[in-house]
Amino acid sequence: MMIDFIPMRKILIILYPLTMLIPSCGQSGTQVKQADPSGKAIVRIMTVDPGHFHAALVQKVMYEQVSPDVNVYAPSGPDLQQHLERIRSYNNRPENPTKWNEKVYSGDDFFEKMLVEKPGNVVVLSGNNKKKAEYILKSIQAGINVLADKPMIIRPEDFPQLEDAFRIAGGKNILLYDIMTERYEVTTILQKLLSSNEEIFGRLMEGSEQEPAVSKISVHHFSKIVSGSPVVRPAWFFDVEQQGEGIVDVTTHLVDLVQWECFPGQILNKEDVKMVSAKRWPTIISCDEFKRVTGLDNYPDYLSKDVKNGSLHVFSNGEMVYLLKGIWAKVSVEWKYQPPPGGGDTHFSVMHGSKCDLIIRQTESEKFVPTLYIENIKGSSVRDFTAKLSEVLETLSYDSLQAVNVSEGVIKVNIPDKYRVGHEEHFGQVTAEFLKYLEEGKLPDWEVPNIAISHLTT
Repeated sequence: MMIDFIPMRKILIILYPLTMLIPSCGQSGTQVKQADPSGKAIVRIMTVDPGHFHAALVQKVMYEQVSPDVNVYAPSGPDLQQHLERIRSYNNRPENPTKWNEKVYSGDDFFEKMLVEKPGNVVVLSGNNKKKAEYILKSIQAGINVLADKPMIIRPEDFPQLEDAFRIAGGKNILLYDIMTERYEVTTILQKLLSSNEEIFGRLMEGSEQEPAVSKISVHHFSKIVSGSPVVRPAWFFDVEQQGEGIVDVTTHLVDLVQWECFPGQILNKEDVKMVSAKRWPTIISCDEFKRVTGLDNYPDYLSKDVKNGSLHVFSNGEMVYLLKGIWAKVSVEWKYQPPPGGGDTHFSVMHGSKCDLIIRQTESEKFVPTLYIENIKGSSVRDFTAKLSEVLETLSYDSLQAVNVSEGVIKVNIPDKYRVGHEEHFGQVTAEFLKYLEEGKLPDWEVPNIAISHLTT
């Protein structure tokens, strides 16, 4: 397998254009101006070019303050049809059906039409990433709040547009927000909460390049089940010039989690980040596998550059080691064709503290369910530590958490099923948070600068 180590010069070239972005990021957001007959403020969603199934997941649930009428502006074709079919499946499900009314415009000038008509005040962007920077900037220029799926940008030349978008959003008092779903996974939340408890975790270690203080490793799959059906990937999803490489895609989530857990509520800036090393390598997809997941018999011409000996080489994998405020961190993402039986996308995370390590595993041993462990306990007996941990767990806003010794020096936190919210449901949680910020008219002071830092790092 081919592994490319990215030269430091190239990393710096990628990072430099964003260095002026941080001090100009706006914090405020627009108050929702549309209203229903009772005078209550409402949100009207517009969806642009929904080529990724994440766009539909935003609408898997209804929201009290959101109109059921959603205007969709997109080119005609399978991406649009699959999006509408997912919305129909949510509307027609037997339990808790949604009531979305999709109003579709599919002319070639779909984006320009949206900017002129502006029937809504929030645009959802989740699709082909090649034009996402342009969509973000022009939507912000038109005075529209933007809820964008990661990554916001995939090329160095896109950075000036993102910089302008943040600056203009601040001047217009509108919101530009990233869909960071992984902050809502319960084991990640508990890892963050426990890492901030000095009695349990102590202090976050500095680590080293060889053994970082915090590591996050994510494994994803091209073929998987979404909303009960096998996902059909558009061919462009396999083109790094349209989807982006793995090192700037899912990695954005992992970098955000490192910041969110290690330095909660702190405003970060470019001086806090020092990239040390990075590498990328391809996932090799056979022609038959490509056909099964896309429905296409042949590779499109734009993928010919990535075809070798009849197989598609997709640079969807990447790893970075860097320093954040003096703490060593590693993030890694890998894409495989399909998960093992009974499995799915997986996440591994470790935070090394002076008193213990907090580790999330999601392997076959955990039946592919994210599970939080406390290991390498230092400074007290396992018995005393378990008793203290149980006391701390009782103070958290999650009832019935249990600390259980599963092996020598290893404690597992048992979490009730009611807190086990799946990845698809996280999109509703993110959207609900975004709607709260819209109502309040601003984002937290740290949020926008740190969104920029997460894209600077990747």
